[in-house]
Amino acid sequence: MKASRSEFHAIRGLRYHVRIWGDPAAPRLFLLHGWMDVSASFQFLVDGFAREWCAIAPDWRGFGLTGWSREGYWFPDYYADLDALLGRYQPDAPVRLVGHSMGGVIGSVYAGVRPDRVARVVSLEGLGLARHTPEQAPARYGQWLAQLQDPPGFKPYRSFEEVAARLKKRNPRLSQEQATFLAQHWAKRLDTGEVVLASDPRHKIVNPYLFRIEEAIACWRSITAPVLLVSGKQSEMLARMKDSPEQLAERKGAFRNRREIELADAGHMMHHDQPERLARIIEDFFDQDFVGGA
Repeated sequence: MKASRSEFHAIRGLRYHVRIWGDPAAPRLFLLHGWMDVSASFQFLVDGFAREWCAIAPDWRGFGLTGWSREGYWFPDYYADLDALLGRYQPDAPVRLVGHSMGGVIGSVYAGVRPDRVARVVSLEGLGLARHTPEQAPARYGQWLAQLQDPPGFKPYRSFEEVAARLKKRNPRLSQEQATFLAQHWAKRLDTGEVVLASDPRHKIVNPYLFRIEEAIACWRSITAPVLLVSGKQSEMLARMKDSPEQLAERKGAFRNRREIELADAGHMMHHDQPERLARIIEDFFDQDFVGGA
């Protein structure tokens, strides 16, 4: 495995953890993980890169080794966190973004909000959540208030081996070596000896604001950078969105300058299922206008 190193920075009131692979002088790309995941999740993808990159992957607020927010979690904070991180690591040139799932939404919406800051975007099943209607708002607010009074938690495990077994059960494509590696980063051991997930369990509290696909589409339409949309052939994400063919076409059509690739023998966690093939796809996309430098 390629070695990574950790850096910690004060970002918007939190101690932010950033994992970095490669020579700082190499061309940079930013890897944005999904919900309930961590930056180390990209290890296998980074191992698959043929080119020398400086790959920079933050743990989002409340995930991995980054600090937890006492005020809870609001999606716009991720855009502001990303803006601050890019300002620290690549302030003077447009960036290359690779985002998985929630990270894909963050990266692609940001690319529409700050089009001058983004050179290229790779979205790994980052097309957002199922659509909502305003009529769902009262029930959602009620669910949020109830969860604030009785916050959810994570069940403890007896060992990291149990965590690895859960990961393999959720994704049978994982090798034992991959599951063992991920478990060490996905979870932590408490003073009691129990092992729990490293993320803040308050991420399980529903957001009182319904996902507004219309706002995401408006941002996507403002992107000027080329966009690569990658999906896993065996993924269930499109079914979970419950879009009609016309609605799905509306989502994808918002990316005016896009390419689409479906990755065979891969589910939603495609960076685990087919990391070498995905690495080649990403590098081919970036190499189309590669000029070196930042």
